[in-house]
Amino acid sequence: MSELIDNTRKNREILKHMILQLHEGRAPEAVKKQLADLLGRVPYDDVVQVEQELISEGLPQEEVLKLCDLHSAVLKGQIDHQGARQAEEGHPVHTFIQENRGLQQECAALENAAKQLDQAADADPAMESLHVLQTHFNQLQEVDKHYRRKEYLLFPFLEKHGITGPPAVMWGKHDEARRLLKAGQEAFRQAAGLTAGEVKTLWQLVLKPAADAIEEMIYKEEQILFPMCLDTLTLEEWQEIFQQSAEIGFCLYDPPMSWQAQAARTVTEQITAADGRITLASGSFTVEELTALLNTLPVDMTFVDAQDTVRWFSQGKERIFDRNRSILGRKVQMCHPPSSVHVVEKILEDFRSGKESRAPFWITMKGKFVHIEYFALRDPSGRYLGTLEVTQDLSEKRALQGEQRLLSYGKE
Repeated sequence: MSELIDNTRKNREILKHMILQLHEGRAPEAVKKQLADLLGRVPYDDVVQVEQELISEGLPQEEVLKLCDLHSAVLKGQIDHQGARQAEEGHPVHTFIQENRGLQQECAALENAAKQLDQAADADPAMESLHVLQTHFNQLQEVDKHYRRKEYLLFPFLEKHGITGPPAVMWGKHDEARRLLKAGQEAFRQAAGLTAGEVKTLWQLVLKPAADAIEEMIYKEEQILFPMCLDTLTLEEWQEIFQQSAEIGFCLYDPPMSWQAQAARTVTEQITAADGRITLASGSFTVEELTALLNTLPVDMTFVDAQDTVRWFSQGKERIFDRNRSILGRKVQMCHPPSSVHVVEKILEDFRSGKESRAPFWITMKGKFVHIEYFALRDPSGRYLGTLEVTQDLSEKRALQGEQRLLSYGKE
């Protein structure tokens, strides 16, 4: 057994060395040959472990993100899935994989539409081809639901098992794909009247990179992420992911309505309310009354404690941002894409030090004027207790004019 452990450790060190060679500028093909000569095939869990170690040892996450495509290219055809578990129909991983098949069909259809352009003269109008490209490219926008289920449901459970590096790197790759998809949508808005030659350029410079990013992520998921998740997460955790998936939605695939796994307790079953009322300085509530009150307020609220751990969120009828029970117990830094974590850290630092007590922001999102504000919570002595995030759609209130008095109630 000790010999097997020692060999595994040596193999991981070799893999780590290869990735660092890529970081230093070695050509991927040369590294791939060296890797094949030394190791042959690489167990999928070694790839996850090495990424985690590189980040823990100080290689910046941004650098691992840059290397991600390079070391994926080096490992193609080299990853060993011997002993990997399979997911049955209805299991969240099975759903992710079926969504990938739908995404691959759309990518293939895009490729075929682009090939049709080769038969046209560059100066010819290309409106029909452009329409076909746009139809399939629009379908790829659905991948956002696939990515959000990973970010808000799958990644939190991995983090609870101590796997934090690879999810953070993968979230960064999601954001890269989103930026490419957004650029493609913007290009289509300005594409009326293009010639076949111009549409070919649009395909090569904008649409193909977006499709390639999605294809590359499919490879990373199915070769590394999903096998590792099936090895790591418990049936109870998969049940939680299944139960919350429909709230975000699915991508180009309609999964079964139910999936039978080992009975998993719901959050409601885990919480037993104490008898009596919750007594505050200015009154009291039953748990039922307080829950209804908080969920009726016309805002989304999330509470993060003094240790930066997400402890509670409201569950109003109209949600602005995704919130799922899997974020409970998760570090708030892990709930944000890597590109904005430094801002979150700065806000929390300012709140904790007492430099600031509120941080307001407002954005326009999907035609809505959304106001987001963070508040520092403190006890009477000023001790920092945590942060409350309050998000509200102010579109209707921003448009109000004149007056609506109490006595006008019920009158047209």
